[in-house]
Amino acid sequence: MYKDFQAFLQNELKNIEEAGLYKHERVITSPQSAQIKVSTGKDVLNFCANNYLGLADNKELIQAAKDALDTHGYGMSSVRFICGTGDLHKKLEAKIAEFFGTEDTILYAACFDANGGVFEPLLTAEDAIISDALNHASIIDGVRLCKAQRYRYANANMEELENCLKLAQAQRHRLIVTDGVFSMDGNVCPLDKIYELAEKYNAMVMVDESHSAGVVGKTGRGVTERYNLRGKIEILTGTLGKAFGGAVGGFTTGKKEIIAMLRQRSRPYLFSNSIPPMIAAAGCRMFDMMAETNELQDKLHSNTDYFVAKMKEAGFDIKPTESAICAVMLYDAKLSQDMAARLLEEGIYVTGFYYPVVPKNEARIRVQVSAAHEKEHLDRCIAAFTKIGKELGVIK
Repeated sequence: MYKDFQAFLQNELKNIEEAGLYKHERVITSPQSAQIKVSTGKDVLNFCANNYLGLADNKELIQAAKDALDTHGYGMSSVRFICGTGDLHKKLEAKIAEFFGTEDTILYAACFDANGGVFEPLLTAEDAIISDALNHASIIDGVRLCKAQRYRYANANMEELENCLKLAQAQRHRLIVTDGVFSMDGNVCPLDKIYELAEKYNAMVMVDESHSAGVVGKTGRGVTERYNLRGKIEILTGTLGKAFGGAVGGFTTGKKEIIAMLRQRSRPYLFSNSIPPMIAAAGCRMFDMMAETNELQDKLHSNTDYFVAKMKEAGFDIKPTESAICAVMLYDAKLSQDMAARLLEEGIYVTGFYYPVVPKNEARIRVQVSAAHEKEHLDRCIAAFTKIGKELGVIK
């Protein structure tokens, strides 16, 4: 039975390979940090991790995880409502709520699960979801699982959003959904304007803070801090797998009744194991560290400003960004792959992105800056981009 389908897959894979678009996974043999070792034995600078605050190899978080292994064991072997709720899970949920200024928090195995499990328990065919066109795939998939009426507006286009809200007055409840930082471009959503429209048209707001939490805002508390809306947004989702230590785990935080309903009906929460106690313990320590100092956020903002300015000076086409994401626009899919490969030869680990991850003819290399990077790392990356960019005709 498999032969016909096997031949089909082999042909499809061959076509992807011949187009220069096959996604090869490079193997890392060291801890995640600014400088890493790959399976070839080569040391390279990592500029494509979500390790925004450089915490993925932080000694304090490692120690907190080790201590929890001794006191709480390796895994919970259960979902939360059966026998998978530990004291560390409750402690971490409280710290997340305190960090964002929200009322309550629910943990998930990943933010993909948080976004996949948030819509269906809360909204029905009587309601409406109004979603930004560039929202993350997890939001798109979560919306598909819900029977609510769907509206979509062009990225950060407030005129289109208002038109959608006018149409959605026909529904009972309305939820506007947006990424805090759009992961492929690096731009921050105009949450102040979204909030104004939500107030005007009696809608709720949900923000995915995955690429903005720990990064955006003076103290890294995300887009609600950036726009002075802390505690006013109904639903925030996010991850522990990026700025917050780079491990696993996601969360939804917001109004207490919403979180209570998710605990009762959110399928990824009800049918997935709890995150390991060591992850929860490290997460608790991470939020304590962020409350103690703003040093990492300050360094990240300084690094990003420097890198973006120098790349523009070199002549690269850079998407406007208020985050730690620097989208170097190349437009051609194969060129993005070729340039990433050449940069790896220069000791710079980056990845080319192309359709369907980004729209057709919008291929790019997404550079992600970290607080773990030193100025010499940034300068080496800029020099390598400049060298290869000239050789490939990207810049003059």
